[in-house]
Amino acid sequence: MLLASLLGIACGASPLPFNTLGFFIGPLQQEFGWSLRDISLGLTIYGVLGALMAPLFGMLADRHGVRPVALGSLAAFGLVFAGFALLPASLAAFYGLWVLVGLVGIGSTPVTWSRAVNLWFFRQRGLALGTTLVGTSLAAMLLPPLTVWLIARFGWRPAFPLLALLPLALALPVGIILFREPRPEERPPELAAATANGRPALAGLTLAECLRGRQLWILLASILMVAFAYGGAVIHLPRMLEANGFSPPQAAPLMSLLGLSVLVGRIGSGLLLDRFWAPLVTLPLLALPALACVLLMGSELTLPAAALAVTLLGLSSGAETDLIAYLAGRYFGMAHYGRIYGFLYMGFALATSASPAAYGWVRDATGSYDRMLGVAGLLFVSGALLLLALGRYPETSGVDEASAR
Repeated sequence: MLLASLLGIACGASPLPFNTLGFFIGPLQQEFGWSLRDISLGLTIYGVLGALMAPLFGMLADRHGVRPVALGSLAAFGLVFAGFALLPASLAAFYGLWVLVGLVGIGSTPVTWSRAVNLWFFRQRGLALGTTLVGTSLAAMLLPPLTVWLIARFGWRPAFPLLALLPLALALPVGIILFREPRPEERPPELAAATANGRPALAGLTLAECLRGRQLWILLASILMVAFAYGGAVIHLPRMLEANGFSPPQAAPLMSLLGLSVLVGRIGSGLLLDRFWAPLVTLPLLALPALACVLLMGSELTLPAAALAVTLLGLSSGAETDLIAYLAGRYFGMAHYGRIYGFLYMGFALATSASPAAYGWVRDATGSYDRMLGVAGLLFVSGALLLLALGRYPETSGVDEASAR
């Protein structure tokens, strides 16, 4: 099940567009004459619409189970992504395809897969989530050089359907065979609440109860800060490196290093989350990328400095996305996890999707990314410090017996 979730996340609508579009920007500009802001806005449209759809997909996963929602969304996303090969010289058509990705693809993100993982694991949940979300690390390591090679070998149009084979021909068949939620008797005992009508029930707060508390808003505010700082930095990283004299073949290994550092952040933070208080674990991982922003400023970036900046950015991603799934389960329980995680993911996706357009707008307006990188550095530090206000974990799954009933 972890293998199926890992592949589903790796090939889904979260890492695939964000790790490949940066290498399509140049060919799209050459063929259609669109600006950097125009192209970046496509991801923003997808992110905003996908964010608004995330609570709905989470609710569907709560109500009907993760399997049909995740696998159906994965198949639909692959088909739409392949459709970019037929893109005409029309920004409206370009944006229309991103609208479709947002409508059908968000169910192939951790919104769904993480629910199943949280239902299977409790005592080693951090490691299980970290292992599953390694899928995004693998995508960040493998997709940049693969995308560069496909575009160089076949052109940018065939590259889209060839990349779409990853969700359609790899992740989907494995998911059909291996992916499922645990039956009630297979769940960890810590997830159980008082039984109703003799049937096992999951413990957990409702979304309405969470909205009346402070912890959900603290977590959401931190997510917004870090995701806004990170999202555009990754999309525009190839252009930042290019501005410092790195060619696309030279930039691709650095982007793969980003994926490797995400992997280290994922597994490392997952192991530590099972042993220590999560905000303390992620404090350095989320704050240190401010140094990466400083290193990326200016126009005299050396290879060692570029490698350090990329590594620090990757470590922050490896911690932040795991933290959303981990803390949603620990603080709020599993009974309504899909809705709650969908709400948090909505904030994550909105900030991540708005960020590339903001980076592009600043670059177009000033000729440099420096001002945006300065803001991003402050957001990284603020988001890391804010998590310290979450307080202690609840004694059990995030609910007392009364709220479970």
